[in-house]
Amino acid sequence: MIIKTATEVSEFDQIHKLNYKTFVEEIPQHARNPEGILVDRFHDKNTYIIAKRDEILVGMVCFNLHRPFSLDEKLPGLDDHLPPYKKLAEIRLLCVLPSERSTVVTYRMLNYLSKTLMEHDVDTAVISGFVQQIPLYSHIGFIPFGPITGSGEALFQPMYITVKNLYDGFRND
Repeated sequence: MIIKTATEVSEFDQIHKLNYKTFVEEIPQHARNPEGILVDRFHDKNTYIIAKRDEILVGMVCFNLHRPFSLDEKLPGLDDHLPPYKKLAEIRLLCVLPSERSTVVTYRMLNYLSKTLMEHDVDTAVISGFVQQIPLYSHIGFIPFGPITGSGEALFQPMYITVKNLYDGFRND
C-alpha cells in the first residue's frame, strides 16, 4: 500500500468516484447523478492524501488551509468553540472502501496527514465527523464541540484535535 499526496489525473478521477460512493450512496448527503462522481465544492482548496493498493484508490482524506471552511458555514462563531490556536486547518472527506475498513488504511493516512499538517505549521484541525463514526474519531483524539449539523441520515458532529495530539497518537501506537 502506498500513502501519498494525490497529484495524478487518474488519482483525482478515483477521488471523485470514492467521494460519490461515500457521500451519495453510503451517507446520503448529496443527490445521485448518472456519472457516479462527486467533486467536492472545496476541491480547488483541498490537498488530498490517498491510500492506493497497486493503482486502486482504497482511501482518502483531505485538508483545507483556507477559510471559510465548511464548518464556518455550518457553525457561526466557530472560533468561539475552539481552544487558542496559531494556524487552523479543516480535515475533510475521510473515507475508506468498506473492504479496507478493518485494515491499517485509516491509521496510515492520518499518520501521513499529521506529518503533512505539521509541515504546514498547522497546530489545530477541525472535522465534521459522521455521527456513526464518533467512537472512531474519539479514539483518535478528536474532541466534539457545538451542535450536530446536517440532516436526515447525514448527521455530523463538529470536532477538533491538536495536530500534536494527532501525531503523538500514532507515534505511541
